[in-house]
Amino acid sequence: MSRSRHTALFALVTVTALTLAGCAEPTDAAGGGSDRAAAKGKTPTTDVVSKVRKDEAAADLLPAGVREAGTLRIASSVGAPPGAFYEEDGSTAAGADIDFADAVARVLGLKLTREVASFEAILPALGSGKYDLGTGNFGVTDERRRTIDFVTYINDGQGFAVREDSELKKVDDLIQLCGLDVATGAGTTFEVTLQEHLPRCAEAGKKPYEVKTYADQAAVWISLQQNRSDVVMSTINGLRYAVTQQEGLRFLNEFKRLDVGFAFKKGSPLTPAFQAAVNRLKEDGTYDRILKKWGTAESAIETSEISPPELK
Repeated sequence: MSRSRHTALFALVTVTALTLAGCAEPTDAAGGGSDRAAAKGKTPTTDVVSKVRKDEAAADLLPAGVREAGTLRIASSVGAPPGAFYEEDGSTAAGADIDFADAVARVLGLKLTREVASFEAILPALGSGKYDLGTGNFGVTDERRRTIDFVTYINDGQGFAVREDSELKKVDDLIQLCGLDVATGAGTTFEVTLQEHLPRCAEAGKKPYEVKTYADQAAVWISLQQNRSDVVMSTINGLRYAVTQQEGLRFLNEFKRLDVGFAFKKGSPLTPAFQAAVNRLKEDGTYDRILKKWGTAESAIETSEISPPELK
């Protein structure tokens, strides 16, 4: 999907909520607060990256060739706030994932060559060597850890959202979705989870739910708004943000928490340096400023880890 088409779709699902409060707080002098523009339907613009300085100890963990080249190729999946999205110009990527990646690069003294790629294409491309790392709110699962290494930087996970008139109050078990149309992103852990549990509906003598997948996150929300789906399964942070920006929707509940990390090919020598860089951001306060900017303080982690076991 083209950037202009993506921007148009996202505008369509947010235009009715320009006066709704988002995750905004006043911007403080130190640049730690969320931008009040979010309360007007615009996303925060607080600069939380430019003052980050290189940390020699972390940079020394990089392979010598990378230090000499000074650049890395990063693939970024751009979907919707607060993770990663296009600004109004339709070409500038912004969001928490973008800020974290740029801040880590500054700690390591690197320049990122960013290419936008579809969520489902990034992980396979890491294995082929096309990119050095990827971002896309990639949840750390045991299945993914077989072929991908992760360096964690937030904790997010799976949740649900519905229209305000929905009879659903909470989803504790996916069998509660039987008979409904469930919209989600293609190639995500949500799609995998839904497909794995789908047979349980027939086993319980119920009509199976239908999984409707979309490569574009804005299309997921349009399907819900236009009654082509009954419930959306997506990231907790993305859901919480989106319902504040769209009329007639409500966040239902969290379903499962997952650590989220930068993704690398298995055995990448870059992971120790990135882990050290994330932990450096925690020490100097940048980490908390990024979370505050995007209203995701509940996603903070205690310390960055390399490919930890999936949260159960």
